Amino acid sequence: MTGPERYPDDAVGELPTPPRTVEDAEEREIRIRAYDGSESDREALRAMYEAFDPADRAQGIPPSRPSQLEDWLDRILDEGCYNVFALDGEEVIGHVTLVPENGTESPYELAIFVLQSHQGAGIGTALIETALGYGAEQGITKVWLTVERWNRAAVGLYEKIGFETTDAESFELEMAIRLQTESTG
Repeated sequence: MTGPERYPDDAVGELPTPPRTVEDAEEREIRIRAYDGSESDREALRAMYEAFDPADRAQGIPPSRPSQLEDWLDRILDEGCYNVFALDGEEVIGHVTLVPENGTESPYELAIFVLQSHQGAGIGTALIETALGYGAEQGITKVWLTVERWNRAAVGLYEKIGFETTDAESFELEMAIRLQTESTG
């Protein structure tokens, strides 16, 4: 799948960058930081996805079969991608990946996952904002995503952050955001 033909004209405002710490709605201290490229970070992310509730999987991701999960981790943890983790203590409980559409540069596709035990507490908002800030810092100008149109909570979250619907023709909505204008990035 490729990204949208059009993106919002205006860039979103300033966004936070990792590392940072936020307090979620359950008063848990959540650390948000960039993936460090280590095997221990990869293992912690794999553990999160192995614990991921099958009901929360969308569009076939994260894959549930171990071999497919390994292939997917290889793809999203590639050096051309940008990854940000949310941690509760030492446990990865949330992850955003920004994957380049054509393998090398903007636009990037965004995917977010938060463990069910930590959903609805504001972690997704903080995680996406931080990942977008990190992406902007890396020179990314445009980001897009798809979301199932019935997933009102996710659609509302994306709109709150500044994503706009660019295609509503199928059962999925395509949404996009501009992080910075081309001349500044």
